[in-house]
Amino acid sequence: MGILTALDAVRQAPRLVDAIRLADDLAFEASREGGVRTIRVLKSAIAGDNQLVAIAATHALAGIYDEDADIAISKLLSSERGFLREHAAWALGSRLPRFDAVSRLIGLVIEGGFGGMVAQRTLEQWSAATAEHIAIGVEGALLGIRDKDARYRLVETLGLVRSGISIAPLLRIAGDAGEHEVVRVAAVSALGQRGADARIITYLERAAADDSYLADVARLSLVDVFAEDSVGHPAGLTVAQLFLHADIDADLTHVGSGDNGGIATLLVRLGDALIAFPDASARVERVITVSRGTAADAVASVSEVATAVPGHVYGRVPTLSEPIQSASAWPLRVAVRRGVRRLLRAAGGVDVLHLRTADVGSLAAADVARELDIPVVFTVAPDPHAVIDSLDKSGQLSQENFGDIDEHEHFWFRVRLVQRLAANADHTVLFPRPNLERDMRELVGIDLNAHPERHSIVPEGIDMQVIDRAVAEAADLAAGLPASRSLAQLNTLLETLPQSRRGLPLLVSVGRFHRVKGMATIVEAWAGGSLADRANLLLIGGDLACPSADEREQLAAMDAVIPAPRRADRGLLLAGHQPNDIAARWVAAARFGVPGLVAPRGVYVCGSLKEEFGIALLEAMASGLFVVAPDGGGPATYVRQNVTGVLAPTWDVALLREAMGLALETAAAETDDDRAALSRATVQESFTIQAMASALTQVYSDVTQAQAALRDWVVPTP
Repeated sequence: MGILTALDAVRQAPRLVDAIRLADDLAFEASREGGVRTIRVLKSAIAGDNQLVAIAATHALAGIYDEDADIAISKLLSSERGFLREHAAWALGSRLPRFDAVSRLIGLVIEGGFGGMVAQRTLEQWSAATAEHIAIGVEGALLGIRDKDARYRLVETLGLVRSGISIAPLLRIAGDAGEHEVVRVAAVSALGQRGADARIITYLERAAADDSYLADVARLSLVDVFAEDSVGHPAGLTVAQLFLHADIDADLTHVGSGDNGGIATLLVRLGDALIAFPDASARVERVITVSRGTAADAVASVSEVATAVPGHVYGRVPTLSEPIQSASAWPLRVAVRRGVRRLLRAAGGVDVLHLRTADVGSLAAADVARELDIPVVFTVAPDPHAVIDSLDKSGQLSQENFGDIDEHEHFWFRVRLVQRLAANADHTVLFPRPNLERDMRELVGIDLNAHPERHSIVPEGIDMQVIDRAVAEAADLAAGLPASRSLAQLNTLLETLPQSRRGLPLLVSVGRFHRVKGMATIVEAWAGGSLADRANLLLIGGDLACPSADEREQLAAMDAVIPAPRRADRGLLLAGHQPNDIAARWVAAARFGVPGLVAPRGVYVCGSLKEEFGIALLEAMASGLFVVAPDGGGPATYVRQNVTGVLAPTWDVALLREAMGLALETAAAETDDDRAALSRATVQESFTIQAMASALTQVYSDVTQAQAALRDWVVPTP
């Protein structure tokens, strides 16, 4: 093809997702041709205004094993453009160590963020060959840095240098009472990875005797020092499933706040359903659901996981920081990897690890699974590909501004992570989509027909018992019976509406307050036309008391449409996050109405830029509500256009508004419950949590059997 032709193909790609995929061809041509001319062409592309091409050219340079290419990439570590510094640090990870780049990589670690994570990752990879040089560089940097967070990152990096040279400084920092606690925590956590060294054990046992945060971390490090890879194991399968960015508990008390979205609900319901599934030939006896927690939580959960008692247990990974939104959580890689390794080793024989998202949790857990030889099942979806495509279509994302946005969203890294996880997984699970084979091929680059035995299509599912209880309570309230406690809370919220707005139907949506979920877009669509005169809008989700950065962004966008003090007067109700059972009852109330406050036949609205499947949508349909859903992804496979809902390009405010209006008209015109029954039947027949558990149990069994056969295979003697 030639380097210039490959560059032109990236520039002229019709879609951003095509350009990202074509960057692989560019890298191949660069590695094939090499030489001064190719390096000059790529350097020119990096210096240009096209940010996506500049990123592609940076990674293409990394495939040229030439001193000039090394120098060019190293210089990018000092670029004025932040996204180039990040991608250069990432690209250097595939190169041989360069002493002239070490100090600048350490500088990125000091700055922190995603760039600090990829720089630290490169330094870790290089430390196998240049341990002394990196350790001395990090210790030198510590002499001039006072900021505690920067010192934490440096000490954590020192802990990744797998050489005895780092033990003495780690012990000194851990025992320094004048040091910031968080910095000592980094040192103590790193000491747990050094094995049964007498000096380390003596210090950790002494530190663990206190009653403090540092003592909790010391106790975890002692677990790591004395970890054994084999304890008791149930007779059936043990499956671990992970979602880091949530506080997942059996009662689902945090759903809807921060990153605690539908996946938290799914993992709890699925874990319970897996152990209840009666297939004796492929029985899952233990499910370990892993999410974040404090160091103290982690100490307790290690003991619980290690008991090997059948059932559904919850393991906690201490991130050693305050909860961070998923887009900003990449610097937690090291802490997460240690926490996941600790839990999987304590479990004493995990048969399958199921990963679902291209985030720091999956990045870290995949490394652990490879180290411990645990088979991986990966649920692969075009994420962030679908988001990139939606932003591309809306004009918010282009080749010219891609790098600036990528610096926050890390689209390029996540796309590559999806490819890596899918390629290395023992089995991939996919959601139904209208054009699944095409989307996987064009968006993700996976040919499902190449190895069909490695892929399974498994729809998500919901617990119909939860929905049926919610529907029964809402119907009773509409019939004049006293409100249950959950619905009484809804009444209290509805009573904040002025008299002039009472008696209107409800538009309702449940979900995280994140740009991808489109909550602010729903508000804009509802308030911008006549919809606000025809219905009130209830949004269930978000931490309103202590909002995250993403939640603040969505709230600010809503306030720009309707100032916070005027929300109720205008018919906008923000309920904040609610436990799943309560949210289900409130959604059901939108169908039946609330006497004196809400008219029946409301509508559920999902305004997501993309929705891989849509747990909340399924729950709304099972409740009998008419729905508005994204025209693509999973919803397009189960929402029947103009029959059970309206599919719309949710990234377009005007078209979303039109769809919401049509949905209200359609629901209001219904004279019986036939359509509601059809919506419920759609879910009942195909999308229950029990059906999902049955399909996944077979997947886990097949993967385990294949792994056992591989381990037993012996190369025949010639």
